[in-house]
Amino acid sequence: MKTAYTIVFILLAAFTLYGQDQKKEETKPIPEAKEFVTTHQGTFGGKAIKYKAVAGETYLKNNDGDPVASIWSVTYKLDGPENTNRPVTFVFNGGPGSASVWLHMGFFGPQITKVDSDASSDDGGAPYPLINNNHGMLDLTDLVFIDPVGTGYSRVIGKGKTEDYWGLMEDARSIAAFMREWVTKNKRWNSPKYIAGESFGTTRAAAVNYELEGDGQEMSLNGLILISQALDYQGSTSAHDNIVSYVTYFPSMAATAWYHKKAGQGKTLEVFVEEARKFALDEYVSALYKGTRLTAAEKSHIADRMVYFTGLSKKYIEQADIRLLMPRFRKELLRDQGITIGQLDGRYKGDEYDDVADRATLGDPSSYNISGAYNAIINHYLSSQLKVEMDRPYLTSNGELGSKWRWRDVPEGRYWEPSYVNVARKLGDSMRRNKDLKVLVASGYYDLICPFFDAEYTFARNGILKDQVTLTYYEAGHMMYVHEPDLVKLATDIRKFLTSK
Repeated sequence: MKTAYTIVFILLAAFTLYGQDQKKEETKPIPEAKEFVTTHQGTFGGKAIKYKAVAGETYLKNNDGDPVASIWSVTYKLDGPENTNRPVTFVFNGGPGSASVWLHMGFFGPQITKVDSDASSDDGGAPYPLINNNHGMLDLTDLVFIDPVGTGYSRVIGKGKTEDYWGLMEDARSIAAFMREWVTKNKRWNSPKYIAGESFGTTRAAAVNYELEGDGQEMSLNGLILISQALDYQGSTSAHDNIVSYVTYFPSMAATAWYHKKAGQGKTLEVFVEEARKFALDEYVSALYKGTRLTAAEKSHIADRMVYFTGLSKKYIEQADIRLLMPRFRKELLRDQGITIGQLDGRYKGDEYDDVADRATLGDPSSYNISGAYNAIINHYLSSQLKVEMDRPYLTSNGELGSKWRWRDVPEGRYWEPSYVNVARKLGDSMRRNKDLKVLVASGYYDLICPFFDAEYTFARNGILKDQVTLTYYEAGHMMYVHEPDLVKLATDIRKFLTSK
């Protein structure tokens, strides 16, 4: 009996201690948000400008006022009296799961790094260059680089849960909350406001704009800068039985074949691409919808035309049933040279061991040829230039988000069938509610993940007002700014966009 009492006492003590530990864990204090302020000087738009960099955390709170998420951002604004009417541009990358490092250190930031402009060599090992961005835009707008929860230094805190942020609309709501917090803190509600996003960042941009229209704190934006847009995923998902994707990817295949001198020689890129557009719309799409109802002669004619545009063999195209998948195209185009081309940017080449595989086995050369430089430079820049000292690593990407991401845009419990993500209709509706909302869409000819023809297809539908949209094109890929001539052109196009009425 004594032994039984002893056991009961030990168990009660253990449960008491466990409860105290739990309570202690729940009441663990959240430290003050960190902020690092430095002053700098640079030349932007031909003007010498003194500016302030504010790198730090912003805590988002729940309805009870408890901090639940920490959003890391870097703000650049003029050093001096606050101009409450000065434009501000919020910038983020995509993924989902990517920090803002690419647009920060590749294009918009006051200092940037450089990789091989011609996509002919790998970035190799450190050291990498960090140079003043003479094409930066601090003369026109303040800049705020945002890292969504789970990227950069951003994370959930306190009672926060990742599932409240890792989803299409959950993510958009958190970024909208951050933007409202930022403009309130900086007294910038009356400033012209823009969003610049890249890849999934364009999906986020349209969703955030939509979220900003509600919650009793309506914030009407002046413009969206969509770099390598991805608003309707049907046109950027190269998969069998998705007829739209065969069509939207085809002109990018033709452009890339032209670049590698496999097709279209003797013609300018623009002329050849226009031929590919016309073929895709006037002949190819009809043939795809006919399917097995095509006669042998019709199918042979389509295959011949595809050979003309892609440089692939007629035998291969016929074996593919005139349905070309982008992952296979990347491996097939230069197979005779044992070369795999990039996905983010078809200019890049990779020498893989397996030359008979039907798709890339080493990864994407347009990613691994530049990622070392960007990862090193953002960490170097934060510590040496912005004097940031944090107790955790800066995550330029986070693969964990992908498997846990919630793509549905309706609440749990509401009926929903799986479908391609599409926020383009939300953007179309917003443009009709906000007469000043204009959109710049920047596309690379050699972008083999977000094809330029898909941008044209998307913005020709979805209730979008074409008079408020500007489409621009560049002779590079997804991150066209890694190509020096296109960095200059993109900066010029955005400057025009920001200053036009």
